[in-house]
Amino acid sequence: MTTMEDALEYDLGFLDAPVLAERPWAVFAACRDADSDLFFPATKAMERQALGVCETCPVVDDCLAFALDTRERFGVWGATTEQQRKRLLRELA
Repeated sequence: MTTMEDALEYDLGFLDAPVLAERPWAVFAACRDADSDLFFPATKAMERQALGVCETCPVVDDCLAFALDTRERFGVWGATTEQQRKRLLRELA
């Protein structure tokens, strides 16, 4: 059994079923226990802190792919800020 399959056998009541269906990788995210407000920063200091969490994340690429696919407009996702994702989307177009 893979690690993801192992994790999905546990009680994941902290994640709603739609979240698991959309983002099964989220159970491995470094931010899973962090305050979500950190990833919607009001200051540059909070933004740097959120990006620091992303630097340690084993699923950062999955997170960024999700944010780009869904055109996530707000917050820090996949070690990118809103402006960085806008730039990436323009480059990919």
